[in-house]
Amino acid sequence: MDGDDEQVWRGRVYGAEPRHSGPLSGQSYVELVGGPLDGLLLDVTGWTREEIGTGVALETELGQFGPGGRALYDPRPGDAGRFDWAGDSP
Repeated sequence: MDGDDEQVWRGRVYGAEPRHSGPLSGQSYVELVGGPLDGLLLDVTGWTREEIGTGVALETELGQFGPGGRALYDPRPGDAGRFDWAGDSP
């Protein structure tokens, strides 16, 4: 991804429809940092502290395993607003 493509992704919500890809008022988000989904926001509204603490495996075609693969993100210690990329999974 080049710099222009990266700017297109910043501030968009993972899994949102392209027309409504920005964050919504009243929702809670974490920023995905690093990896194929860098810069996207993940809606964690309604998640428990335990669910947030376990991290996520998000479907993406952009990772090492292509279509059907997953990008793994873990919560950043000491920063509840960010999940760091931990690798890709088939």
